[in-house]
Amino acid sequence: MNVNIETSWNEQLKEEFSKIYFQNLTQFVKDEYKYYKCFPPGKLIFSAFNHTPFRDVKVVIIGQDPYHGVNQANGLCFSVNEDVLHPPSLKNIFKEIESDLLIPYPKNGNLERWANQGVLLLNATLTVKSNEAGSHQNKGWEKFTDTVISILSEKKENLVFLLWGGYAKKKGSKIDSKKHLILSSGHPSPLSANRGYWFGNKHFSATNCYLSKVGKPQINWI
Repeated sequence: MNVNIETSWNEQLKEEFSKIYFQNLTQFVKDEYKYYKCFPPGKLIFSAFNHTPFRDVKVVIIGQDPYHGVNQANGLCFSVNEDVLHPPSLKNIFKEIESDLLIPYPKNGNLERWANQGVLLLNATLTVKSNEAGSHQNKGWEKFTDTVISILSEKKENLVFLLWGGYAKKKGSKIDSKKHLILSSGHPSPLSANRGYWFGNKHFSATNCYLSKVGKPQINWI
C-alpha cells in the first residue's frame, strides 16, 4: 500500500505512518490486494483525505468500512460511483435530505461533491475484501482513524461531527464537545431507519445552521 495522501494531511499524520502498527497494516493491505480482490481500488484508499484537505474540513461523517461489492466503493464513506445503484443506507440518507431540506432526491450517489466542500467522509476501516464485510477490521485501520479524529478535535474548532449508529458514536468519544458540534442518531441502514432511529434527525439543516452561526459557508447537500 502506497500512502498517497494530500500534503496538509501528510503533515498532520506523517508520524503515524512510521509507527510499527501502521507498517504492519501496510504489509497486510499489500498482501490482501495481491492475493484477493479488495475495495476500493488501491489508488482510492485515501480518497477521503485527498478530496478534503485538513485545512478545509468543516464537517466529518464517520462510516464503518467500504462497500464490498464490485464498482461500489470509491474511498468515501456511504458514497458510490456515479451510475451505480444506491445502496440502502445511501437511499435513506438521500430520503432524509429530501425531507429535511425540501429538495429533490439526489440522483448521483458519488459524494465527491460533498467532500470537495469540506465534508470529510471517513470510514473507520479504509479497505475491505470483496463480498466480506468487516474483513479488514482490527488490523490497524481503527487506530489510524482514531488518530485522525483526535487530531481534528484537538487542532480545529467549530467542526460538525455526524455520528450515525453505535459504531460511529464510539469513535466519537475522542471529540471535544466544547469545541465542536456533535450530532448523533441511529444508522441510516434499513434496520435502524425502519425502527424510527434515523428519519427526522434533520442533521443536514442543523449542520448548515451551525456553519452559518460560526461564519462558515453552508454545504450544498443536493
